[in-house]
Amino acid sequence: MDKYVIRGGKPLYGEVEISGAKNAAVAIIPAALMVEGICRIENIPQISDTDMLLTILSEMGAKVRVINISTVEIDCTSVRKDGAPYDLMRKIRASYYLIGAMLGRFGSAKTTMPGGCNFGVRPIDQHIKGMTALGAQIEVKGGFVYAEAPNGLLTGTKIYLDKVSVGATMNIMIAASKAQGKTTIENAAREPHIVDLANFLNSMGADVRGAGTDTIKVYGVEKLHGGTYSIIPDQIEAGTYMAAVAATGGEITIKNVIPKHLDCISAKLREMGVEIEELPDSVVVRRTGKLIRANIKTQPYPGFPTDMQPQISTVLCLAEGTSVVTESVWDNRYKYISELKKMGAEVQVDGKTAVIEGVSFLTGSTVAACDLRAGAAVVIAGLCARGETVVEEVSYIERGYQDLVGKLNSLGADITCISEPDEYSSAVV
Repeated sequence: MDKYVIRGGKPLYGEVEISGAKNAAVAIIPAALMVEGICRIENIPQISDTDMLLTILSEMGAKVRVINISTVEIDCTSVRKDGAPYDLMRKIRASYYLIGAMLGRFGSAKTTMPGGCNFGVRPIDQHIKGMTALGAQIEVKGGFVYAEAPNGLLTGTKIYLDKVSVGATMNIMIAASKAQGKTTIENAAREPHIVDLANFLNSMGADVRGAGTDTIKVYGVEKLHGGTYSIIPDQIEAGTYMAAVAATGGEITIKNVIPKHLDCISAKLREMGVEIEELPDSVVVRRTGKLIRANIKTQPYPGFPTDMQPQISTVLCLAEGTSVVTESVWDNRYKYISELKKMGAEVQVDGKTAVIEGVSFLTGSTVAACDLRAGAAVVIAGLCARGETVVEEVSYIERGYQDLVGKLNSLGADITCISEPDEYSSAVV
């Protein structure tokens, strides 16, 4: 099992470049399944989730050609729905986007239930509600999702999501792009990666309107054509480096970002005593004084993102006073707290609320990454801790962060990755 060995206590200085948005890429790559012709996607993050999705498409018969570290060309002309590698699909949460993509392409789909991080169940009830409203017959049995559209065609309709769901919003957008007529998604999620997916689909000939608001209208088209699209920068990766320098002290310039997407994170860090300077496509983050307590509640965008909750909670462990963190999006997302306690954090969890008493310092220990963002949190803890920290099960971290070790070391951190060969290697050439 791969491990990170972190020798902490070093402030961070320098510049770091942010990669493409994971949460956009894992929907855009499956959506390419519906495109007739060559689809060139730029600014793809080099992470295990995107690599696995490209491998899945390749196993289904797509021609996937890597142009450079962040650009691929995908030609799904000869793709086969019966070629889906279910052993890979069940390892990744984003496999559920293949439901919408395969329904749009073939009129039927068979996928596994979503895998990925283990901080809570991955309900797909809103996905099923959306596909059923579009006319598909859905059955969940034996860990698989079976979907069939009558006569192979979906029909546009009005869909009201019972709760704001990023995944369901994106999945319905994908499927509805080739449905007959107009589909209206009400109570839609508004995250930047939803807008990015809409822009990708539109660049390939779809007609999606209203992304970024709570009502999205999709006018179905007969086909999607090839084209070129560049994925937006990763809001959460940028936020993670912002949290890292807040915890360690120092000053870094975070490049290739959209500062507006970071407003919800920047506002809380400023409240905590961190200085943030916004430039057109970068932010400068510095922390020289003491950290100040803060209360945080996760909310759908534009509120504070749940994917930043573990990282910001780690920073609050070093803030003076008592902070309260409320998780309103996911159940069971505080598993990482037991790891922080090994390092001297004082945190009490009651249901969806964590009460954090700031301490003067954390101490290195052996901890585990129990999910993607929790993994980032314990890395941040290791960066600011006294002594040596060993982070185990780092495969979770590599699902969503491109070259985390290399980027942090370039900022002055001291991290060594003890690696072993991965069970799966890329099938693309």
